[in-house]
Amino acid sequence: MKKYLFYVLPVLIYLGACKEANQLELTSDVTNDIEKASIVSVSATGTANNYTFNVGIKSTETGCDQYANWWEVISDEGELLYRRILAHSHVNEQPFVRSGGIIDISENQIVMVRAHMNTSGYGSDIFKGSVSQGFTKTTLASDFANELVNQAPLPDGCAF
Repeated sequence: MKKYLFYVLPVLIYLGACKEANQLELTSDVTNDIEKASIVSVSATGTANNYTFNVGIKSTETGCDQYANWWEVISDEGELLYRRILAHSHVNEQPFVRSGGIIDISENQIVMVRAHMNTSGYGSDIFKGSVSQGFTKTTLASDFANELVNQAPLPDGCAF
């Protein structure tokens, strides 16, 4: 009996370790994909240094406990140029579009538009471009210019 235990025990330990690692990796991937807000469209109207952006956002919202609480326009260097606070959840309205401005940029200035979830931070699906050339979908590390998460304006709650 001891002889069999000597051979079987290491195999059981190995299988158990593999199972736990796979479960942890799967959970991490699911959290990153599902709980982040994604920008799905950006358009701009107005004149130089006085633009309004119309931004489409897709997010997995459950109410005030999990919702996209803002979108923002940032420079390539990570400077916050504009932030649109979203005062409530959009559970039954996905994707949704919200306008914001005045955005003080030139027509040729390259900017990035990204969204933020109250529970999981910035999403990596963003739009990048300029008013003159248009905006295209791209990705950005979700921790790029992460210090902006504490910069005003910030939401002061969720209405519903």
